[in-house]
Amino acid sequence: MYLYVEQWNVTKEWMDLSKEDRRAYMNKVSDAINDMSRGGVENLGWAMNDEHTPYRSDYRYMALWKLPNEEAVKKFEHGIEEAGWHKYFSQVNSRGKLLPLNEAMDFLVNLEKHSTSILD
Repeated sequence: MYLYVEQWNVTKEWMDLSKEDRRAYMNKVSDAINDMSRGGVENLGWAMNDEHTPYRSDYRYMALWKLPNEEAVKKFEHGIEEAGWHKYFSQVNSRGKLLPLNEAMDFLVNLEKHSTSILD
């Protein structure tokens, strides 16, 4: 199981679209999300980043997903690219295999001093 976090801001290209064109685009996104859900992709929610969040990121919008495997992750990412999402939204992502809490904590505890924490 994988977790996937998207964070984004709107671009000028999005703001230049009419509200009707924005709605049409989002209707297509909604249809794609419904299709993905039949393949085991679960949208855990969308949110707007609270302005009072401690150590807040500079991104206003976010979505959290749960995907069954790495193959589904890659298909998800490909679908986002094909939809032209990045034309309208400036986005950063985080993804990773879902770990039990104790395993994640053990990993952090057992890092070696010379570790980059990225490759270990």
